[in-house]
Amino acid sequence: MGLQVPKRSGALRRSLRVALLGVTMLVLAGCSEADTRQIRNLAMPDRATEQGPYTYELWKWAWVAAMITGVIVWGLIAYVVVKFRRRSDDEVPRQTRYNLPLEVFYTIAPVLMCIVFFFHTVRVQDVMTELEDTPDLTVEVVGYQWQWGFNHGIGEQNPDAFGDDGDFAYEEYVYTTGDASEIPTLVLPVDQRIQFNLHSPDVIHNFGVPSFLTRMDVIPGRVNKLQVTPTVEGTYAGKCYELCGVYHSRMLFQVEIVSQAEYEAYLAELAEAGQTSEEPLLGGANATTQTGLGESQSQEGSEE
Repeated sequence: MGLQVPKRSGALRRSLRVALLGVTMLVLAGCSEADTRQIRNLAMPDRATEQGPYTYELWKWAWVAAMITGVIVWGLIAYVVVKFRRRSDDEVPRQTRYNLPLEVFYTIAPVLMCIVFFFHTVRVQDVMTELEDTPDLTVEVVGYQWQWGFNHGIGEQNPDAFGDDGDFAYEEYVYTTGDASEIPTLVLPVDQRIQFNLHSPDVIHNFGVPSFLTRMDVIPGRVNKLQVTPTVEGTYAGKCYELCGVYHSRMLFQVEIVSQAEYEAYLAELAEAGQTSEEPLLGGANATTQTGLGESQSQEGSEE
């Protein structure tokens, strides 16, 4: 005689259903507008650049593929549970050692899924890392322990400039940097293709803005380049995504997407404040004080 399994009473099953329904309603009722937006975006931020939807579409269809896979697996589990359930205490189920068609299916299907994912991932990666020969403007970005500096060019741009060793896109720059008491703001014009030349004088950092749906490493000794086209005016958060030392959490910045007129007015404000330089401030020997500035010029609180 087989093992006797005690049956649950009808009252217990009804109680479990009511409890599950109550918990579900409580969770849904507690969703704020931000939570609802997160659910709608599948936990992704709103897209603020021309390139952002490509990353979002890849993320969305990955969820769809995962759900289809889950439904198939859950359906097979439910089918097996019902189809091959024990109907009698004395019944011994038919023993199946292998099923060749099923084994072929669950070997080939994951391989095909990986190939499809790989193809679309490479396609999106190519879009996100594409560098046009003539961006509308170039910003020299420096990440250093533990803040950010942003150098905006003034005048005509040389799109062929490499962005290092004196070969820069502009003959004059205005800059802004953060310090221990205030995070910097990166102001950018809307609907312009912007190239970021990323520099680091010390350790590896990572330049990222969640609403851009892209980010890139900032590596000492090389200039990584990233291009985006902001399409939505507003204020967005940015930060370093690479653990870069004890004060990594300080490496925050804000991004303001504004009109072209407001952007030009902002550059004029920086120039009027005296924050000008013939070359972008990229750190180096003075990286422990403030990016590119000498000890006497560093802002209070910027020295670590």
